[in-house]
Amino acid sequence: MGDGLHTPQSFKRVETSLPGVRLIEPRVFGDARGFFLESYQEAKFLSLGIADHFVQDNHSHSSKHVLRGLHYQWPRPQAKLCRVVEGEILDVAVDIRVGSPHFGKWVSAILCSKSHSEIYIPAGFAHGFLTLTDSVHFLYKCSEVYDPSADRGVLWNNPRIGIEWGISHPVLSQKDAQFPPLHQIPAELLPQYQAA
Repeated sequence: MGDGLHTPQSFKRVETSLPGVRLIEPRVFGDARGFFLESYQEAKFLSLGIADHFVQDNHSHSSKHVLRGLHYQWPRPQAKLCRVVEGEILDVAVDIRVGSPHFGKWVSAILCSKSHSEIYIPAGFAHGFLTLTDSVHFLYKCSEVYDPSADRGVLWNNPRIGIEWGISHPVLSQKDAQFPPLHQIPAELLPQYQAA
């Protein structure tokens, strides 16, 4: 996914095909006892170009072939920093910012407990993941607290987006199964693109 930018501290940043969505590879210290890693430190992430202040941590557990998403929050959009501490997932981000040159484009990455990789998803993107193993523990930090009145989503198998999930009948919540396609969501219920 491109060349990583190294910092002398603990993390490697890897750019994806969607500007702003980044893989973060922590430095892992291992020996016969096990391993240690830093999963987040604000100053070090700032040096990687990630300036969000995270205010909420979430933890979900899922069985195999569960698909959660595609979720976003508007207003009060959330940036997310996601990682897996047990199992493996296909993690997906979709640019849903009205006016973005990448509107409707998606990128995916495999996150697993063995690699310890993380994915940073900026505010303004929809997010979802598919579990690939029998048990998945998924942790993520949010830059904005959860607001039920702003909880929104995009249909997971939206044909105009064309995400390659590799599965036709995942396990879905009733809410996730009923999200609308992106092109049917009014512009006022989507984030707006702001050029840097």
